[in-house]
Amino acid sequence: MKHGDDTCGACGARLVAAQRYCLSCGERRWPLPAVVAAMLGVAPVVPAASPAEPEEEPDRSWMPDTRAAAVAVMAILGFGVIVGSVVSPPAESAPNDTLVAVSQPQAAPARTPQSPPASTPSPSAGTSTPVAAPVPQTTTIYEKAPPAPTPSQPAIPPAATLPPIHHVFLIVLTDHGYDQAFGPGSQAPYLSTTLTKQGELLANYYGVTSGNLANEIALISGQGPTPETQGDCPTYADVTPGTPDPDTQNQPGQIDGSGCVYPRQAVTLPDELVGNGNTWKAYVEDQGNGAAAGEPATCRHPAAGAADPDQAPRPSDAYVTWRNPFVYFHSIADNPGCAADDVGLDQLATDLKSATTTPTFSYIVPNRCHDGAEEPCAPDQPAGLAATDAWLKTIVPEILASPAYKADGMLAITFDQAPQTGPNADSSACCYEPRYPNLPQTVAPGETPPPGATATTPTDTTPTDTTTSTTPTDTTTTSTTPTTTTTTPAPTAPLPPGADTATGGGGRVGLLLLTKFVKPGTVNTISAFNHFSLLRSIEEVLGLQQTGYASYPGLLPFDSVIYNAPAASTASASAVRKGSHRASPRRASARARTVARTSRTATLR
Repeated sequence: MKHGDDTCGACGARLVAAQRYCLSCGERRWPLPAVVAAMLGVAPVVPAASPAEPEEEPDRSWMPDTRAAAVAVMAILGFGVIVGSVVSPPAESAPNDTLVAVSQPQAAPARTPQSPPASTPSPSAGTSTPVAAPVPQTTTIYEKAPPAPTPSQPAIPPAATLPPIHHVFLIVLTDHGYDQAFGPGSQAPYLSTTLTKQGELLANYYGVTSGNLANEIALISGQGPTPETQGDCPTYADVTPGTPDPDTQNQPGQIDGSGCVYPRQAVTLPDELVGNGNTWKAYVEDQGNGAAAGEPATCRHPAAGAADPDQAPRPSDAYVTWRNPFVYFHSIADNPGCAADDVGLDQLATDLKSATTTPTFSYIVPNRCHDGAEEPCAPDQPAGLAATDAWLKTIVPEILASPAYKADGMLAITFDQAPQTGPNADSSACCYEPRYPNLPQTVAPGETPPPGATATTPTDTTPTDTTTSTTPTDTTTTSTTPTTTTTTPAPTAPLPPGADTATGGGGRVGLLLLTKFVKPGTVNTISAFNHFSLLRSIEEVLGLQQTGYASYPGLLPFDSVIYNAPAASTASASAVRKGSHRASPRRASARARTVARTSRTATLR
């Protein structure tokens, strides 16, 4: 045997001087370096019958044995998998579910009494057997993370942003703009000062067209105006032809034609409420006063095709038909339930006594003595906002003290339109109103046209006369060529806050909200809303689908910016946990349309 030759301490095979592993059994000839053994978490292995490594041939290179190498390789691969799953972006073809790796320490298994210590060689072997020391382990738990919205699908605000409002009260006054009603010089201090301190004032809130009745119809159905509804319908005639507009994208749910009374296809807020198992009532002051003259005491309207006898107030009867928009829909006026739902104002106090007798939606209308009209309803009666303020002082406290309002109610107060003539005239519009199919479309120069409309420039074409003179001896014809003269329109006044155009709307009227879900004394001057916004907001908070122009793309409804009180978010979360935030809407009727356009293209901030 050459110098340095030896035999394997495990199997006795011959080993040469430079050989580190036995070719027969794979046993390592010398122990692992201490640093490497510590890194691998194993105890240095000392072969039993192997002499020390010759000093004359020191070799500091090393390789682990097969078991240690396997442990090392698996540890490195496992660590790489964990790190890669945490920090690497998912492949584009991977599913949206994200796996999050969470490492948790796992206790080392307890040794049993039969197991010898790691440093003690097995007594059955004549050599030292390597035993791995305990290694701290980690367990990887994969939890599914919430899927992130794709770029093509914007995140939808959760339903919890809407408070659990189940009783809505709406008071509709008439013919006053925002500055007159809520400004510092208002003749209605109870409305402009006392009540605004208790609620939230939406300063940039607009009517949607000219005409009292046209705006009131828009509030309860989302229908655009006709020339007749803009004129308050002196004749109670049907809308003809009364067919649905084929352009469902720009004219959602609209009925085409001229006239006043809409066909059954026109879905209203009361239709939706009844179909969803809820209730509604219109409380119209003085409606029952016509019974003495042979007119109905409830659901009062003229005969089909007849002239309206209630276009103006009469002595001891200040009811006018065009302040009661519900009777202009066949789905309501022809229904036997109209007599119980469209009633006089005197029934309000009785219904407010308990939450169970209070309707889900209450529409409250003062008569012509109290609605803000500047013309007195009678020679001995006050007029204007002073009369309105006195009326509000008697009605509003009854609503605010009712069990239904205190539990989950909201009261909204607004005007159907601003004055359309006189020194305070305002026909501005907001929210990029649609092109109403039943009106001729005109847009003043310099204004932003709504979708489907084009701006026009007024022209004045005046042809001159052509004169022919004849004599017995000579005939002379004098002709003048017609000329066209274009007139330059006068500069328009600056747009009111939040307005898109100076004409075509009902003007800036303002809206006051009273509910425990808004901060008292706040004024919203950032966002712009109109009657269609209010209709959509009522439908959303009551769990209904949008009707008519309430589903118009880009229309801004109320959300957490408006419902800004801490009670709103707390109550919403509680309602969601209990599963009672909103009932699943049921189909109002076979004729109800399912409009699914809920995308919001306008932003609040």
